[in-house]
Amino acid sequence: MANHDEVIKRIGSVLANSKLPMKERFRALFTLKNIGGNSAIDNIAKCFTDSSCLLKHELAYCLGQMRNEYAIPYLIKVLKDVDQEPMVRHEAAEALGAIGKQDVIPILEEYKNDPVQELAETCQLALGRLLLPKNEANVENIYGSVDPAPPSSIKSLEELEKILNNENESLFDRYKAMFSLRDIGSPRSITILSKALSNGSALFKHEIAFVLGQLQSPLSVPYLKESLMDESQNDMVRHECAEALGAIATDDCYEILKKYLDDQKIVVKESCEVALDMCDYENCPDFQYANTLEKIIS
Repeated sequence: MANHDEVIKRIGSVLANSKLPMKERFRALFTLKNIGGNSAIDNIAKCFTDSSCLLKHELAYCLGQMRNEYAIPYLIKVLKDVDQEPMVRHEAAEALGAIGKQDVIPILEEYKNDPVQELAETCQLALGRLLLPKNEANVENIYGSVDPAPPSSIKSLEELEKILNNENESLFDRYKAMFSLRDIGSPRSITILSKALSNGSALFKHEIAFVLGQLQSPLSVPYLKESLMDESQNDMVRHECAEALGAIATDDCYEILKKYLDDQKIVVKESCEVALDMCDYENCPDFQYANTLEKIIS
């Protein structure tokens, strides 16, 4: 059997192969994320030169979730690169916040008023997270994700709904309300989150779609479907709605995703391809999603 580094290299070559379907490359990426370590990070970061905005966005997301400071120089380079798409630069900034090292505060300060709104807002959120006490910033949740903000201490659904939808509140406090509503996870809280998809900045709406994907409730399908179908929505919102539908994986989700496999926006088209693969994963008890390692060594 090949040694550890050789296996990582082979998985990395699947990730880097632009001739392969996006769903296979995504599985390779999440396999590397699960393996972890510096060599996996090197193989992930190599692909920031790829032409796919969706893939590069997901590379940055995974590097943040791995929480290894070895990835910081790669992420700073992406954040600074004005030739990278806003969706990719935003995710690099969020990843820097997720890793949680205070050394990155100066670079986030530099971009917190950037003319690219999604990037400026993400840097503000990341700074908010980094300035929290560690025990508050690193609250664990049942989804295993490192979130841009901790849940609010408020438990009243009425109060949380008010904060979530009040554009005069800081974005950080609105995110805290969002994650509280996710953690409550009741039909009412899911409906509150779903309705919030129609208001706010692109960044805010894309995070709402992300948490609805984590919740995997059929209650949110009509709202996610409506946003995916709305071509006036920012690409990052439509992409996240597609991935959320893939996680929910009902028959209705499957049908709507199939309709957008030829969307004019490449990031939406690729998201639907990946989301349909997620539908298969959610509906097959024997299907392991991050399975590239298994394929490489078998």
